[in-house]
Amino acid sequence: MTVSKSALVTGASRGIGRGIAIELARAGYRIAINYVGNAVAAEEALALVRTTGGDGFTMRGDVSVAADRARMVANVVTNFGRLDLLVNNAGVAPNVRADLLDAGEESMDRLFAVNLKGPFFLTQLVAKQMLQQNPDAEGFRGRIVNITSISAYTSSINRGDYCVVKAGLAMMTKVFADRLAGDGINVYEIRPGVIATDMTGGVKEKYDKLILRDERGITPIRRWGQPEDVGRAVRAIAEDRFPFSTGAVFDVDGGFHLHRL
Repeated sequence: MTVSKSALVTGASRGIGRGIAIELARAGYRIAINYVGNAVAAEEALALVRTTGGDGFTMRGDVSVAADRARMVANVVTNFGRLDLLVNNAGVAPNVRADLLDAGEESMDRLFAVNLKGPFFLTQLVAKQMLQQNPDAEGFRGRIVNITSISAYTSSINRGDYCVVKAGLAMMTKVFADRLAGDGINVYEIRPGVIATDMTGGVKEKYDKLILRDERGITPIRRWGQPEDVGRAVRAIAEDRFPFSTGAVFDVDGGFHLHRL
């Protein structure tokens, strides 16, 4: 009997994380749906996972807290026996979009703790767990995916702290990919563009204009991205479509990254 693979998706109750969880369930993965505060949304996500024929469980935990990170990994191993895929998706936006010269330390500390330090040390814990596991049928002990942003390389002067932290997460992908490749653990970065989520809801009018303003909108594919667009990219990695790639960046951005004249 084939045992389903398992995944931990952080920040999976809503938005991009929920889209990822649903697509992974369609690929046959059992999903640990991590959330930090909205238990109702997490249960909704789990119900959607189950409508695909998948299964899993919800798990509260703050990635910025060391004890929560350790408990999350332990719970996944207890429930599933092993951990085949970590998706570092949980993230927060600045509480206030402030000019770069006015940005405060409190905002930077929060962004760093949730968006970079937490994923870094969670990945460290998960990698150690994966190193204890026997390789799967494809020869992998596990896979790790970091969800970053076009902000990893695109300047936004009213949220420079967010951009700097996302750039750090992009480099984190490279160093873990380098360290773990020889151990059968590939690491990838998925870089979403403008995705329709709660986080972008407050700037919808702005991006509607930027995407649809004329034939030369900011994205050649002239629509908002959806959470399932990112989910499908994660699913492709989870299904071992890129076994000879590690440290790779996958742009899910409607072509935003293209330099155009």
